[in-house]
Amino acid sequence: MLNDLELAAGDVQGGGKMELRLWLRLLSTTKLISQELRRRLRIEFNVTLPQFDVLAQLHREPDGLRLGDLSQRTMVTNGNITGLVERLETDGLLVRERLREDRRVTVARLTEHGRSEFERMAHAHESWLKELMRDMDPEVLTSLFSHVSEIKHAALTRFAATDELDGALD
Repeated sequence: MLNDLELAAGDVQGGGKMELRLWLRLLSTTKLISQELRRRLRIEFNVTLPQFDVLAQLHREPDGLRLGDLSQRTMVTNGNITGLVERLETDGLLVRERLREDRRVTVARLTEHGRSEFERMAHAHESWLKELMRDMDPEVLTSLFSHVSEIKHAALTRFAATDELDGALD
């Protein structure tokens, strides 16, 4: 069953517009899974997917992250990262601290409570993904992962070349 995103490709017969159709299929699949993960995170843990992403980044960095770095890693604007961090701090999941060497810089890091809560969330998140994909043949998943990695690599290579050209034009 096609969703609205895939309908945007129009009535294409055979292999026409394959790149567009593939991109829309990847996008619609991501949207579908993300919506379900958002729903489950909200119901079970009362957190949003962006909050979960912030916690995941901080879990990888025991010493914390500067808010600017956190913003870049989560692809959330600096203004929005502040709101996310404030809510998570209010919930006792993280703390914000100023650097001694540069009082203008704020670092966020998980509290012990935040670390244990995130680990519970991450375990549930992983089990939800396994549940959503349980009917998939493991060999197909491995193959898809490899092929999508090739697409990502090709895009990164193309964009890196474009960025170099853009930098030369600045």
